[in-house]
Amino acid sequence: MANRGQLTVQIKAKALELLGKEICQRELRLMPFAQYCLVNGNNIEPNKINAEERVILSDWRARGWISGGAIDFEATKEFWNAMNDLIWLGYVTHDEQPDE
Repeated sequence: MANRGQLTVQIKAKALELLGKEICQRELRLMPFAQYCLVNGNNIEPNKINAEERVILSDWRARGWISGGAIDFEATKEFWNAMNDLIWLGYVTHDEQPDE
């Protein structure tokens, strides 16, 4: 049984299918925070993320999945859907997945 927020083989495969790239543990764990900010109309406060998360956000921005961040934070519908699928697997049904 996988722990909540654990990057599993199933999540890695789903991310590759949905996003066309492998994701890391930190990227999976950044998604609920990004989702929270988007839902609540918040921007991402720079003092609430670390250097590794800034690199991830820069990658998402370069891929066209998000815009803004510290101001006018937005995500594409496709990225929103992908994040929600991955959050579902990693945080809602995590106990139904085998460990790696």
